Amino acid sequence: DEWTYEHIAYRNPDRWGTARDVDGDSVFAAADAAYPSVWDTVDRGTGETVCVPRTPGPVLYGVRGDDPPDCRAAAARIEGEAVARARLFVTNQGTDAHLLDGDIPNAADGRSYRLDGTVASPPESREGGHVFFGLADGSSRIRCVAFEPTKRFREHVRRLRVGDEVTVCGEVAAGTLKLEKLAVRGLCRVEAVTPTCPDCGRTMESAGSGQGYRCRDCGTAADGREQRPLERTIQVGWYEVPPRARRHVAKPLVRGGFDAPVHPER
Repeated sequence: DEWTYEHIAYRNPDRWGTARDVDGDSVFAAADAAYPSVWDTVDRGTGETVCVPRTPGPVLYGVRGDDPPDCRAAAARIEGEAVARARLFVTNQGTDAHLLDGDIPNAADGRSYRLDGTVASPPESREGGHVFFGLADGSSRIRCVAFEPTKRFREHVRRLRVGDEVTVCGEVAAGTLKLEKLAVRGLCRVEAVTPTCPDCGRTMESAGSGQGYRCRDCGTAADGREQRPLERTIQVGWYEVPPRARRHVAKPLVRGGFDAPVHPER
């Protein structure tokens, strides 16, 4: 079994329900000093202090990591209101303990999976900023979504193309997998395009169903579409949502143990 640790600092009871007084600069300095042993303390892309809760409650902050002394040391660097008490907990946070190895035909709502497949429909940005694409395994398909709060992760999703081979991770709800991370296994390197005329350089037009293409000016013909090299802006490897959007149980790429190159978010 894999375990991680969380150092939780608690507020004085008379402060419960009031705005937390935590110095953001000190949180970022603590995160920089302890990374990568301590992770998901901040989100450097958005400037958020992820370890500080936004909801009312007794917790002032929680520092998660792989090594208890490093968690305590990072917490000691954080400045702010007085800490009433602190405790270190052994947890399954950051372990992917929730993920099951599955396949698309048998993926059930309410469970979280790793699923292999081929991108079957191009990424589509919809109202609210969510990005959807279809994933197929033979004749079976599932819809995948990167929700708006995943922010910059959506840019990686938008770079996928039909034919790319990927592994997706996340919870299935209403037949849709909510992306937590994905691995690009293989990239489609060519695309089928309408042929151009070798004489005049213009794009040919369809000559009719099953009759190929023809240049209306020169009369040249082609049997079908031609293959053109496709320049890709995404690499093979693992991509993840940023710390601000990560479930506590989801494993950050920086923790290692993945089966392909990783592109961690900080």
